[in-house]
Amino acid sequence: MSETTESMRTKIGRANDLQSVVRTMKALAASNIGQYEKSVSALSDYYHTVELGLGLCFRKIELMPALTEGKGQKNARLIGAVVFGSDQGLVGQFNDIITDYAVKELEALPGKVQVWAVGERVYSRLVDEGLPPIGLYNVPSSVKAITPLIAQILVENEKLRSQDEDVELRLYYNRHKTRVTYEPVSQRLLPFDETWRDDLTKLSWPTKNLLPEVMGDITETLRALIREYLFVSLFRACAESLASENASRLAAMQRAEKNINDLLNDLKLSYYHVRQAGIDEELFEVVSGFEALTSKAHKPDNRQ
Repeated sequence: MSETTESMRTKIGRANDLQSVVRTMKALAASNIGQYEKSVSALSDYYHTVELGLGLCFRKIELMPALTEGKGQKNARLIGAVVFGSDQGLVGQFNDIITDYAVKELEALPGKVQVWAVGERVYSRLVDEGLPPIGLYNVPSSVKAITPLIAQILVENEKLRSQDEDVELRLYYNRHKTRVTYEPVSQRLLPFDETWRDDLTKLSWPTKNLLPEVMGDITETLRALIREYLFVSLFRACAESLASENASRLAAMQRAEKNINDLLNDLKLSYYHVRQAGIDEELFEVVSGFEALTSKAHKPDNRQ
């Protein structure tokens, strides 16, 4: 069916509307990246403070066996893994990348794996890969909404630790690199790695004063610092994942905008061709009519 100028105008109008939506989504994604990047940056100083406190405690006492990697541990242990993904679409391969990365790494670990998924999309992908999660959490819609999510995950971790004190806690998320790029990473929070623990004990104290003393029960102080360490690590992983999600969405919207611009150029060109064809047809009809009338006017009258 041939196009008309009216149908072409309708298509161009719809493409312009879609272009406006894409531009709005680009601006929103860019704004979200900024706020999540700021939250990660703001955590850096506090995270370093927690590390200093842990290092101080590690200097004073031997770390509790339940929280460190000992030499005589069993090979197979209970593993709790948190995989951060997205609830919404238009994020390219964001969920596929982290799912493939997490599944490949978890399959290589000895022990029973229990997974919590943050995001409906990554939940579905994990199910498709034969690793159905035992829990599903909604992706936070803002920085303020991250804290309640982390509290829920920590509660589930405590439930898992009640089954096995030697349980591992691992995080899988996409870490933001540049404005529109990211990479999948993993982090083992528990039990503590011996090398990481030794590195903390070697951290230099920021002042020239003597090392501070731990007041009260040092074990309780250590447990409190560990809780803060878990909270900050989970918060940072979630914020990094959210920044990466928006980076992936921004990249998708940039591709969509380019495709829409190309489509608009094609539609406008087609519109001009259709319009010109209509004008040419009208001119042809006018010329043909004029020629017919002229021919009729000059034709001799044989009735005489």
